[in-house]
Amino acid sequence: MHGTPSRYSTPPTSGEPRTPTEQVDVLVAGASTVGLFTAMFLARHGVPVLAVERHSAPLAHPRAMGVGPRTVELLREAGIDDAVDARCVDMSGSNLQMFSAPTLATADLDALAEAAPPRTDDFRDVTPRTLRGTCPQGRLDTVAIDAARAHGATVAFGTELLSFVRDEDGVEAELKGPEGSFTVRARYLVAADGARSPVRSALGIAVSGPGELGQPLVSVLFRSDLRDLTGSHTFVMCDITTPEAAGGLLPVDGDREWIYHTRYDPAAGQSLQDFTPERCRALVRSAVGVPGLEVEIVDVLPWQVRAAVADRFRSGRVLLAGDAAHVIPPVGAFGMNTGVADAHNLAWKLAAVLRGTAGPGLLDTYEAERRPVALTTMEQSLLRLDDPGLHWGRGPEAARARAAAGALNAPVVHLGYRYDSAAVVDARPALPSTEDIGRALDGAPGSRLPHRWLRRGEERVSTLDLAGGGFALLTGPDGGAWLDALPEAAAAQGVTVAGHRIGGTDDLTDLTDAVTPWPRSVGISDSGALLVRPDGFIGRRIPALGEAPGEELRRVLASLLCRTPAES
Repeated sequence: MHGTPSRYSTPPTSGEPRTPTEQVDVLVAGASTVGLFTAMFLARHGVPVLAVERHSAPLAHPRAMGVGPRTVELLREAGIDDAVDARCVDMSGSNLQMFSAPTLATADLDALAEAAPPRTDDFRDVTPRTLRGTCPQGRLDTVAIDAARAHGATVAFGTELLSFVRDEDGVEAELKGPEGSFTVRARYLVAADGARSPVRSALGIAVSGPGELGQPLVSVLFRSDLRDLTGSHTFVMCDITTPEAAGGLLPVDGDREWIYHTRYDPAAGQSLQDFTPERCRALVRSAVGVPGLEVEIVDVLPWQVRAAVADRFRSGRVLLAGDAAHVIPPVGAFGMNTGVADAHNLAWKLAAVLRGTAGPGLLDTYEAERRPVALTTMEQSLLRLDDPGLHWGRGPEAARARAAAGALNAPVVHLGYRYDSAAVVDARPALPSTEDIGRALDGAPGSRLPHRWLRRGEERVSTLDLAGGGFALLTGPDGGAWLDALPEAAAAQGVTVAGHRIGGTDDLTDLTDAVTPWPRSVGISDSGALLVRPDGFIGRRIPALGEAPGEELRRVLASLLCRTPAES
């Protein structure tokens, strides 16, 4: 159907477009977090990209706070993990995460912190980097904007997509910016334009899922000095239970900037208009428990918990990402992080197709891989919405509760998902464990490459560093023949593949104090190999060296790139 021209539902404004039409490989509609990361990842692959955002500047009001471990890995790959960490709330010295109290003033934070289990780093052994705390979305976006532009992406705020027409070769879009209307011709359009995505609606793509859940909410961004109440403690959220101001209190900067959110009931005649600055101040004072508290109301943002996944992630030359593709309830902090992973998965595939090194079918694997992840993530968040203990619980009793409910342990949701598509050879979609992320990351095709610390000369590197955003071949200590055959095989497919031997005398030394040597830990012999895709997922596991390693590599690369025999 994508061969038929399709018109965006919003009519164009008056005024003559600028001529000639501007050309770009990828146009990204929406430059919040997922759109920005899409632009950044594409630019890192050398793709000319324009990301447009109708708002005049990044939104300062955080919509998400938790940066998941997979997102942190992608920040590290892009070289911006330190910059993001510097903007995080420092929670490294506190065990408090979520707790309930009538008001913040009535909460004995010293006693709660003493009784709280030690803050465990569930990801320490399975990922090379974690952040020191939560990071408000606006701060994350600021880093992403700078990084995207540094790599050559154009990010235009105050610029709105008005209409588009698509055909077999691309998309022609009319946009309106500060200087008026203009036209852009793009080979692909990525819609990262939010939960109510006008692009998705114009394409007629339906969504599946329960939709709106519960009463609508307001999020109040305010400034107030609460250090006399919090002392040295930081936390993720305080669940306020006083009837006068039931809701949640979340730190934005761990100091003077906070979020308070609460529900309202339209059936009882309540509306967003009821939340005047005066009423918001009164609610914040009641929630904090200090009647005369000085409060500056910065912004009030309505929001609604939703759960839905688009029935399709692609329609011809248009692809959906982030909230345009899936809306995930907030419990678990899965939503934004799922969107960032969409962007990373899509970017290398678009780049390969645009360069002509991959067949057009590679883009079909975006939906085949990411939509099942979105469905699972939505299901897991819904389970946690009913019982938050499934997310926060630790120990054998919590594990039994998750097993009974069909819930995955949070690290498995974040890092353990697997792909089963044409871009994976001999995929193994079944999870070895729903609780133990170490067991789930076992080197199976379709899973994320397991992290392991290695030494290269005087440098410590992770296995995840070895691909560097491109293809990589990792072999055991007896895998020299693979590396000898690699340059010719890669050249035959028009790609660059980094080759590494782990455990040999002249390459990489395993630093992990583990009983199982690296090759066995990923299911290969000392002469076997893993072919890792540019997104860090294993495309093919080859248990042992065969008679024709060059032919095997050519065949596998062609398969992962979805190239037909004629194209190979």
